[in-house]
Amino acid sequence: MMRFMMMVRIDEKTAPAGGPSPELMAEMGKLMDEMTEAGVLLDTAGLRPSAEGVRVHLADGKPSVTDGPFAEAKEVIGGYALIQAASKEEAVDWAKRFLRVHGDEWEITAEIRQVEEAPAGA
Repeated sequence: MMRFMMMVRIDEKTAPAGGPSPELMAEMGKLMDEMTEAGVLLDTAGLRPSAEGVRVHLADGKPSVTDGPFAEAKEVIGGYALIQAASKEEAVDWAKRFLRVHGDEWEITAEIRQVEEAPAGA
């Protein structure tokens, strides 16, 4: 089994006002339960708005800090899921199901990247 990070990208300017509906949260809960029972879901959470966030950037060896919101970015990471799957294809299938739960009112993207595992015995 391999671990994958699914980062959910949203455009905060076009996301539904008030965030996810109670119906969406109920459907998402069902999917999360199914993923947990299947041994796929290791951790998941939504993230607070970028207006409450901060970015720390390093250039020329010097860190700088910028408070949100991050106007230059069209999309921000709105949530994540750490999943365990037998292949990248299986991880993609779970991501498709996750996105479909959101219906037509959301425009979101899931970026899936395999987690680097420490070498055996390290």
